[in-house]
Amino acid sequence: MKKFFNEFKEFAMKGNIVDMALGVVIGSAFGKIVSSLVSDIITPLISLLTGEVSLTGLKYVFKPEALDSAGNVIQQEIALNYGNFIQSVIDFFIIALSIFLVLKILMSVKNKFETLMKKEKEEKEEEEEKKPTQEELLEEIRDLLKAQNEKKE
Repeated sequence: MKKFFNEFKEFAMKGNIVDMALGVVIGSAFGKIVSSLVSDIITPLISLLTGEVSLTGLKYVFKPEALDSAGNVIQQEIALNYGNFIQSVIDFFIIALSIFLVLKILMSVKNKFETLMKKEKEEKEEEEEKKPTQEELLEEIRDLLKAQNEKKE
């Protein structure tokens, strides 16, 4: 039993698993944001064009449902529910666009950060190159002492 828990701990703490779990949590929250964007903002705008409150209610009825005199359904309605499909397509495109924009922003920030780090590294290397080596400093001190001794004589 202890071996099982050790193996599970090793599996759960691997970097890829933790990254994946984090991605799932962030993806879930991002999905809620996109769903809200679609249902609360975009769908009402599209409803203005179609005259419908909800796209999911759009359908083409081939054969209406048949009712008896008591109001019970004798035969189910046969309809093509294209509104739900349209809503799903819109959701997909908005999600894809949102992910694209977020990734584009993240990659832009990452590239700027890498460029900044590269520039700092190059500046640091230039400063290191400008600094005289210990040998050069010793030679300069020797030459100064030599010149000073020649002036005294």
